[in-house]
Amino acid sequence: MLRRFPLLLLIFSLTTIFAQTTKIDTAQIIIPNRFNDAEAMQKPYVIMISTDGFRYDYAKKYNAENLLKYSSHGVQAKEMIPSYPSITFPNHWTLVTGLYPSHHGLIDNFFYDYKLKKNYAMNKKEIVEDGTWYGGTPLWALAEKQNIISASLQWVGSGSDAGGKRPTYYYPYHEKFSPSEKVNKVINWLKLPENKRPHFISLYFPEVDGSGHHFGPDTKETEKAVHLVDNAIGELVQKVNDLGLKNVNFIFVSDHGMIKVDGGNPLDFPEILLDKNRFDLYNSQTLLRVYVKNSDEVKKVYKELKANKTDDYEVYLDKKLPKYLHFGTKDDKYNRIGQILLIPKAPKIFLEKGGKTSIGKHGYNPRIVPEMKATFLAWGSEFKDNLVIDEFENINVYPMVAEILGLKITEPIDGKLKVLKKTLKK
Repeated sequence: MLRRFPLLLLIFSLTTIFAQTTKIDTAQIIIPNRFNDAEAMQKPYVIMISTDGFRYDYAKKYNAENLLKYSSHGVQAKEMIPSYPSITFPNHWTLVTGLYPSHHGLIDNFFYDYKLKKNYAMNKKEIVEDGTWYGGTPLWALAEKQNIISASLQWVGSGSDAGGKRPTYYYPYHEKFSPSEKVNKVINWLKLPENKRPHFISLYFPEVDGSGHHFGPDTKETEKAVHLVDNAIGELVQKVNDLGLKNVNFIFVSDHGMIKVDGGNPLDFPEILLDKNRFDLYNSQTLLRVYVKNSDEVKKVYKELKANKTDDYEVYLDKKLPKYLHFGTKDDKYNRIGQILLIPKAPKIFLEKGGKTSIGKHGYNPRIVPEMKATFLAWGSEFKDNLVIDEFENINVYPMVAEILGLKITEPIDGKLKVLKKTLKK
């Protein structure tokens, strides 16, 4: 069957990630009886900031003065390559685990697990806070297990017990806080006594992604959203400086970019796939995943789809997908992807009859569609000065942060320290 996940709740809101129907609780959650040990109190601070949908060129395109100023004295990457698919939840979890989506299990914002016989849905609070959906050990859990206090302001998965430890301080996702209010909450954490003060903080801003979806990437509205976040970064850095803390480091990243799509001429689903008795379809519009209920039919269906496809999309068996995407059979650790993938060529999208879309979208292959590429900027005590680096994959952020904090990585990851070691002074 076609699983019609509630994408419109995401697409047509300026800042929406969760479409909550219950009463919103804005209170901070604090895990009691946790403290930095003596060694942790001497470690650097890392404030890792994600701005959803902040395309690799937005800082210069829209003259984000604070980001450009601070990073010019630190490290600027020409681009950062998101993992495939270039979608929000998979890439946020990749950034904090160092694993490709197929390896950590969060392969889409919405998906079905045939073993668990359950749906994952990014707009369901009880689901996103269930750590059993998430593979890998997120940075806050790694830190907490090594006696370093952490905090998170609405990063994907930070309200769950994934990896065995929640952050000591965190806020479940909602959209009641302005960027300036979020800045003040980070400052309040940094004002805590040394033994309770977080040394790893993750912070999330959704506004740029919302504007990109609703208005498109090349609009005044998106420019305004970029400046809104840039002003918050300026406020954050100034207030952190006023605290007089030593060894503070800022890492500014995004999960993916944005492109204006051809929503007026969408691609129809191939007719063969409309048989709900034979197929389950999972459509994120920039990727159509097909689950064939009778596994004996997979090759036959693939050949028919391949023979009748148009020039506007490609058809792949999951085991034949390009290896560099790490999204095929051999990588599908949780068996959540599906056997056949239909990938539209940007700016085309797949859209079911009567469906709707947004002006801007993401999810395409970032190696082919440069508008999907993300941002990486960093500055602070541990980073080299005035360094510009070439593009790299986002799996490599995790080991770099672990190195700064002196954390021992306790399980295999996809990222390699050697990729970003060159950005650090030591």
